Amino acid sequence: MKSLGFGLVLSALAGPMTAAELGAVDEPIKLAINEWTGQHVTTHIAGEMLKAAGYQVEYVTAGMMNQFQAIGDGDVHATLEIWSSNVSDEYAKQVEAGGVVEIGDLGLDAKEGIAYPAHVAEICPGLPAWEALMDCAPQFATADTIPLGRLVDYPADWGTPGADRMIGLALPFKAVPAGSEGALITELRAATEKKSPLLITFWQPHWAMSAYDVKFVDLPVGNEDCFTDPAWGPNPDAVNDCDFAPSRIFKAAWSGTEEKWPAAFEILSNYQLSVEDQQPMMGAIDVDGGSVETVVAEWMAANQDSWRPVVDAALN
Repeated sequence: MKSLGFGLVLSALAGPMTAAELGAVDEPIKLAINEWTGQHVTTHIAGEMLKAAGYQVEYVTAGMMNQFQAIGDGDVHATLEIWSSNVSDEYAKQVEAGGVVEIGDLGLDAKEGIAYPAHVAEICPGLPAWEALMDCAPQFATADTIPLGRLVDYPADWGTPGADRMIGLALPFKAVPAGSEGALITELRAATEKKSPLLITFWQPHWAMSAYDVKFVDLPVGNEDCFTDPAWGPNPDAVNDCDFAPSRIFKAAWSGTEEKWPAAFEILSNYQLSVEDQQPMMGAIDVDGGSVETVVAEWMAANQDSWRPVVDAALN
């Protein structure tokens, strides 16, 4: 891909800004980089918007589950793609302590669940109904899980939502955490190429949903009682015997961000990104081999109507 610079973006800003409106432009705003490609895209777009406004930006590698202490301490200043279904207890603690503040929804229409490549329905007749997995579990067994089937769950530091469903629904599967998002993709690619059985915890938006024709298992539709009351749902002895709660994707910042960088706080609070924009960029990186920086630069150059009004509104 051809790399596009941002000189014209910076020169196109409307009107001079004072240091008071921008805040501490001599100090970098540090944005958290978590473990998945979509989050990298989300964060780099936000970072380039801040740069276009005149700020310095640093990207700081931070685990999704353990980033909130650093944000609460002011060592990292914002994180831009928090999934409500996968957020750590530390987040609530830091919000309660006053070091972290929520800054609005990102705008992605998301779904998480137990999934499989479409060809697996031939191996396990009855899918997508979850009950089919009761009888088909041996088809998914490996040397490490026999006699149980194998579920490839999220990386360990993303939580254990897949394992929770196997226990909640009393399905005869052992959840094995993937090492990374890349490892999940490797599993999908290998299963698709070999037409082998695979059950996996996965999510959308993600380019792999279409690339590998990924389908979600139909789990029982739940409500809050599913996660707190064992008597609710098909398994009277366990919680989590239902589908994933609808995922809300939102943003958070260090509580001192608004005072230190007022315009930046407004930009990050109003920043939105759609599935239609994010998902192709993920494919351009993970499938086509483009760098995050190049792919984001090309998108921003081609889509100024999508992001520039947010920057301009904060500076005027």
